[in-house]
Amino acid sequence: MAAARVRCHCNALFTSHRNSSTLPISPTRVGFTALKCPRKFLLSSSCTRNVSGSCLKGTVRAVMEEEKTGAIKEREVEEKRFTCVMKFGGSSVATAERMREVADLILAFPEESPVIVLSAMGKTTNNLLLAGEKAVSCGVSNASEIEELSVIKELHLRTVKELKIDPSVVTSFLEELEQLLKGIAMMKELTLRTRDYLVSFGECLSTRIFAAYLNKIGVKARQYDAFEIGFITTDDFTNGDILEATYPAVAKRLYDDWMHDPAVPIITGFLGKGWKTGAVTTLGRGGSDLTATTIGKALGLQEIQVWKDVDGVLTCDPTIYKRATPVPFLTFDEAAELAYFGAQVLHPQSMRPAREGEIPVRVKNSYNPKAPGTIITKTRDMTKTVLTSIVLKRNVTMLDIASTRMLGQVGFLAKVFSIFEDLEISVDVVATSEVSLSLTLDPSKLWSRELIQQELDHVVEELEKIAVVNLSKGRAIISLIGNVQHSSLILERAFHVLWTKGINVQMISQGASKVNISLIVNDDEAEGCVEALHKSFFESGDLSELLIQPRLGNGSPVRTMQVDN
Repeated sequence: MAAARVRCHCNALFTSHRNSSTLPISPTRVGFTALKCPRKFLLSSSCTRNVSGSCLKGTVRAVMEEEKTGAIKEREVEEKRFTCVMKFGGSSVATAERMREVADLILAFPEESPVIVLSAMGKTTNNLLLAGEKAVSCGVSNASEIEELSVIKELHLRTVKELKIDPSVVTSFLEELEQLLKGIAMMKELTLRTRDYLVSFGECLSTRIFAAYLNKIGVKARQYDAFEIGFITTDDFTNGDILEATYPAVAKRLYDDWMHDPAVPIITGFLGKGWKTGAVTTLGRGGSDLTATTIGKALGLQEIQVWKDVDGVLTCDPTIYKRATPVPFLTFDEAAELAYFGAQVLHPQSMRPAREGEIPVRVKNSYNPKAPGTIITKTRDMTKTVLTSIVLKRNVTMLDIASTRMLGQVGFLAKVFSIFEDLEISVDVVATSEVSLSLTLDPSKLWSRELIQQELDHVVEELEKIAVVNLSKGRAIISLIGNVQHSSLILERAFHVLWTKGINVQMISQGASKVNISLIVNDDEAEGCVEALHKSFFESGDLSELLIQPRLGNGSPVRTMQVDN
């Protein structure tokens, strides 16, 4: 009997016999329900064509094979889910050549399935800020001629040309940037909200260029703006704080996209979206580190990698003393103190998500990938550690606040700190006695500028209502990060070194974190102090001996400690 091929409304292809009687066929009769096959292959009871046995078996077999293949593919996608975050700073992606090298570096780890976080190219953020400040006073007709705008355009257009990718990736953004600067020139003001939107162009441009380049070389990549995938912050422009709602939102978006269409995510660092205003916010200078650790916690990844232009966290700033060496291991507490008190390697808040998620952070050098770098974890063996690193924070203002009424007076400290809270000024280091209080002020109330004299005058004016105030500018904080269980040894050696150099320590404070001792000295003496302390703690070679050295009954060492001048 001749057979004709007909398509039922259920989209399955069957063979029917023209003269045979029609019999309804339900899914249960052929076991389709148990197969859990895709809906398009299900037979409904309204299919009234008689199906030949061989064709039906072939259809079932095809469904089973497709289901098996789909399950395998889904399992493969699941197994290749993200394993780590790789964050690259501005110097790492400063040119087309650097972007090629970063792409090669990523491909050098085929076992990884990374999420990539990028900063703006080179000095783009600084140039955007300068362009915005110039636009305020240059006039609308001159906004297009701002030097920094030309530098930004030239850099990004040259980069796409050298990478041989479509220039349309950046041209629309560069045109919008120029229009924004004209708007600033017209309004003759640069609000904090507009400032955040302005600097966001840097990361938006770098990530689009890099994603386009990866796709060009055959690596499937997808660009994301952090403020569009769930990075929700407070509305504190220029210094937004990431809110808890960020974590599930980011995880859902990235995992949903990965399961639907796997691609390497290329995400803007540094940026978020205000939860009330819906406007673009920034996370403060170096905020791309915080973006990376937030993603690491949100996705529950194995490791967070922060790629810089140095061989990890160092024993001191190499621009101050060239013989600084990498620190192989740190705790989250040590890293947070280092970042807050001046180390430029990490963002001060970036350790919090990693600590909460207990995810190791590895700091590596994108210019020297073979260097071991620094691994930051929750705990480490500190038994043989005396000092980990020396950090310098310059241009600090110190206040001495004295009041005889403070003796036994309830609420005096509360009144003092309420003044700083009202003026939104951050306090760094604090030391107290029965009748006086000494503290230092953060010179970067806002990350774009220094604490201005008018604010300092206002602080003194308010404090003088309740105490005698002495303000001292031009100070520096030297923070000794290490094992404070050996605080006596650290202070003994540190004060001996400073005494031999004739340096007067004006204030001392031991942090509640138990890993930091801070000394306040004159700013013009600070670099010499760091160099001398580094030589004594890291180059003399006798600290390990001092840890196990027998001591007299009064706690003094048996021998006299030798200090290199």
